[in-house]
Order: sequence, then C-alpha cells, then structure tokens
Amino acid sequence: MKNIVLKTSTIIYLFFTTLGFAQDKGASSIVLLDAFYAKIKSQKNPQIIDARGPEEFALNHIEGALNFNLKSENYEKAVAALNPLQPVFIYSIAAYRSGLLSTELIKKGFSEVYILEGGIAAWIGGGKPFYSNLKSKLSLSEYKKIIAENKYVLVDIGSKYCATCKTVKPILENLRTQYGEKLKIVQIELEESPQVIADLKTVKVFPTLILYQNGKIVFKNDGLGDLKNNVDVALASK
Repeated sequence: MKNIVLKTSTIIYLFFTTLGFAQDKGASSIVLLDAFYAKIKSQKNPQIIDARGPEEFALNHIEGALNFNLKSENYEKAVAALNPLQPVFIYSIAAYRSGLLSTELIKKGFSEVYILEGGIAAWIGGGKPFYSNLKSKLSLSEYKKIIAENKYVLVDIGSKYCATCKTVKPILENLRTQYGEKLKIVQIELEESPQVIADLKTVKVFPTLILYQNGKIVFKNDGLGDLKNNVDVALASK
C-alpha cells in the first residue's frame, strides 16, 4: 500500500512539475469565455483550434476554427501551418484534449496559447456565434412550455461526446424510477439542440443540471455534483 501511495504521489508531483515548466516556457493559460472571446476579436486572423474529433467538429464549431488534435493524421502539417509568434486559441469539450495540445505547442515554441474554460459548452452556452449544420430539435419556446407545464423539471444539458455526461444517464434512470410522473426529466444534447443551449445563455460546462419547481430554478449544477442527493433533498423539502 505504501508503494502505491508513493508511486501515486510521484506521478502527481511530476505532472504538476511538468505543467509548471511548460507554463514557465510560454504563456499557456486557461481563460474564461469573455476573456477568450475578447482576445480572439482583437486578432485580425485568429488562430483557433478545435481539438475535438472530426465528427464533433462537423456538427458544430467556432467559426474560423481549424480542427486537429494530437491523434490527427495531419497533426504535424497543421502545426507547421500556424504562426508560433501569434496567439493560439484552443477548445474542446472540456480541457483534456485542449490541455494536451497546448502542452505540445508550448514545447514547440509557441509564445501564447489560450484554452477556453468549459470548452464548446461555454462558447455556445454563452451565446457566442457558432457554425452548426443542425436544426435544434427543441426550441426555446418549447423548453419554456415544458418548464411552465410541469411542477418539477430536471434538465440535463450535455453532449454524447462528454465522458462525464455519460455518468449522468444511470442517475437519471434511477430518478425516473423513484419519482415517476412527479419529476419531468428533459435531456438536451449539443448534437441535437445546439440553438436552445445558446438561447438559454446559462451553460458554462457539460454537463449542466437544472432543477425547476413551478418555473423557478431550485438549483443549478455546473458539472455533475451530487445530483441524486440534490434532487432528493429538494423534492423532500417541498
């Protein structure tokens, strides 16, 4: 057990040491939506990279973004086409793929690399302009109608490409079984209804969980949190 703890501590130490070294070499940083957007707008020809997979990119992305990550076949060619003296703006679903790519770009001598906190969820959820080849299955007016017509509504907003979002599904099934018709559960995915996510202007990260009672928000989780307990406590106290 002591050896396992020692090895784990060593790995964590090396990770943060490496991260700190990368930050000393360049200016890689995770920034909030407004700062990320402002920096992009300040550039005549911003270098924006969507570090998600090609199938995700095809559905929706920031306009003007290039699409590649460390696993892309054209990775070296794509990096070579960038100007290392100009800022680079990276986003993905969360920060994992963005972070890996950022670290590599810093190693290659890029002077400024910015990662969008919250990724594409923050961008679209913040109402910023985006490309999509989808027509939302759910409109904002339909969303509001559902909220108005049901006493309790639990809304799950996420993406099928989001790992954490997948862990929400069995919890929702549990809640459906437990509460039945008392609790209306609505699931909204980026790949089906991007425009309603943009229109809500409240999503900062995937998943986002919102519980309504009589049209008013009881709680909003930016991330999974303790969803089951939060719902149980909220419905038990009403």
